[in-house]
Amino acid sequence: MTSESIAHTADPSPADPTRLLEHAINNLSLGLIIFDAKREVVFCNTRYMEIYGLSPEQVKPGTPTAKLIQHRLNLGLKVQAKPEDYVRQRVEGAVVADTTTQEFADGRVIAYTVHPMPGGGGMATHEDITGREEIGARLQAQVELGKQQEEDLRIRNFQFDTAINNMSQGLCFFDASHRLIVCNDRYIDMYDLPRDRIGPGTPLTEVVDLRFEAGSFPAMSRDEYLHWRTNVAISNEPTDSIVELRNGRTFKIRHRPMPDGGWVATHEDITEQRQSEVKIEYMAHHDALTHLANRVLLNERLEQALGRRIHREQMVAVHHLDLDQFKAVNDTFGHPAGDKLLKIVAERLRALVGETDTIARMGGDEFVIVQAPIADPADATALALLIIASMSEPFELDGHQAVIGASIGIAVGPNDGLRPDRLLRNADLALYRAKGDGRSTFRFFEPAMDLQMQTRRTMEQDLRKALPGGEFELYYQPVVNLASNEISGFEALIRWNHPKQGMIAPASFIPLAEEIGFIVPVGEWVIRQACVTAAAWPEHLHVAVNISAAQFRSPGLMQVIVGALAASGLSPTRLEIEITETVLLQNREATLSVLHQLRALGIRIAMDDFGTGYSSLTYLQCFPFDKIKIDRSFVKDITENAGSLNIVRAVAALASGMGMTATAEGVETSEQLDTITSEGCTEMQGYLFSRPLPVAEIERLFLSRRETPGRIVAA
Repeated sequence: MTSESIAHTADPSPADPTRLLEHAINNLSLGLIIFDAKREVVFCNTRYMEIYGLSPEQVKPGTPTAKLIQHRLNLGLKVQAKPEDYVRQRVEGAVVADTTTQEFADGRVIAYTVHPMPGGGGMATHEDITGREEIGARLQAQVELGKQQEEDLRIRNFQFDTAINNMSQGLCFFDASHRLIVCNDRYIDMYDLPRDRIGPGTPLTEVVDLRFEAGSFPAMSRDEYLHWRTNVAISNEPTDSIVELRNGRTFKIRHRPMPDGGWVATHEDITEQRQSEVKIEYMAHHDALTHLANRVLLNERLEQALGRRIHREQMVAVHHLDLDQFKAVNDTFGHPAGDKLLKIVAERLRALVGETDTIARMGGDEFVIVQAPIADPADATALALLIIASMSEPFELDGHQAVIGASIGIAVGPNDGLRPDRLLRNADLALYRAKGDGRSTFRFFEPAMDLQMQTRRTMEQDLRKALPGGEFELYYQPVVNLASNEISGFEALIRWNHPKQGMIAPASFIPLAEEIGFIVPVGEWVIRQACVTAAAWPEHLHVAVNISAAQFRSPGLMQVIVGALAASGLSPTRLEIEITETVLLQNREATLSVLHQLRALGIRIAMDDFGTGYSSLTYLQCFPFDKIKIDRSFVKDITENAGSLNIVRAVAALASGMGMTATAEGVETSEQLDTITSEGCTEMQGYLFSRPLPVAEIERLFLSRRETPGRIVAA
């Protein structure tokens, strides 16, 4: 029987399995062609003709396959050999198993597989893989079968059986009475069915029982599964289902009804694909390092927690947690140790929260805990105290011990917000307050925090406009040599002349500038401006500029300083750089390298606020400073507090012994001046002589006259 005759035969009879098989094969998504030992066509299905645009006449039985190969070349098949050589290679010699792809000039890609057949012939399947999504083609009804001789039917059955059993999917046909017509080997293997008990006529109920015995069954009872499968069968609608079996495999079942009331189903093992999808889904909702929830899952859980409050008195607490001193762990022990610490933090948090609570890592060293439901804010207080206590316990990191802490901001819904974004924002504001109040503590959100944050944002916006708007000014405070009673230089101090608020002191905006990273461009402006101003002063006067830790981390600091000196013409020996020990706390080796480069240029280096830190003496050993500036907090109490007096005395002696200048800051009274002088300080600055003044006032008061200031008096 030819393909053409198949196409015009009446609908298949349910009593004739062979015709039903021909009907199904003719509607496979794969193009199928069978040829004999003479390389002549025995049979091909409709899909084969559709793929290559062939008519039934062009592929009728007896057609040489060489013509079909030449037809593909005419369609634009890309080959390396000459066309005639390629055709000869494909039709000569024994038929061997082969799988390859064909690329056509129009962009189509066809994959085909050759299977040797008994007697020297072969079978080839052709699949258009240009559009991969259409794999698993439908088996369509419209096969017309004619009469064949008994021998032809036997051969055709063998050919169809070979084709079906080479499919990668399990395939089964059931008739309208729910009895098996045929299934392939792949179907039997997928469900671990006994081959001797599966065959034509087997009822669906018996197949279900065999699957139940084999354990290849979903997580439902035998009757539940049979009821579901029967409903699918009688619905007369195409159905795609994903079924997870108890043995861990996952199958995709495509059910397609047949015209006679039966159905055909393909069963595809998608276990690995499903596992990949589950893994991707997990990764999309969890932090890769700690395996805690990420921001996406946190928002979902928080939304659920707010939505499922059964009683109005139930509340939801959001804890925003930030680790204290985590950066120091990273800098000291390295990032692998920091990662390990974060994992331990996650484990400790898991041990503290309830089953209905959610822990999320927000990135870096920030975590959020959704505590729900709670009956009273005291429940949130209790959890916060447990967290702070747990985080203060030492962490063992590969032989090293690290001690950190935790600051927590808490917002409680519904009072602090009914939406996830509002609660998270308010918890963040509370965290900001907790960190500002000394860290290792917790704070609940208060409405005033929102106002403070809005004020802060306004100042941040104004601050970013201030530099290009020319709103910054430098004031200068004289530094007086106590031996000569003459001005030795000036310290440059920045002021912000706000267009609406007037003059703003550094303490009000410098911390914010450092926090948002704006201190670097501001600091560069200070250096350049101070150098330009000092270049016009007498040559014996120096100018001191404070350099923040953030500026030292900036890679362009040396270029800024060298550029400022070159542009102003100021001698490097007249520039003094003041740093605090905070600068040396971070990346000390790199900082010391920069300090040595500055010293090599002739620039003087002073340690500011000496005595207020923990390691000042250590830093004096690692770098030879030119000057030590004694913090004003010691000078303030020097006449009343023996401790402050002893500190000033020790620092002055230390500076003298190391060949350094000792400068006392914040001198406001004659008694303080007499004391620091008698204790050996070499310089002073403070309101007793002069408060910081604009450059015009400095020049008018101190630089326009040539005589020395004489005995120091209040300005």
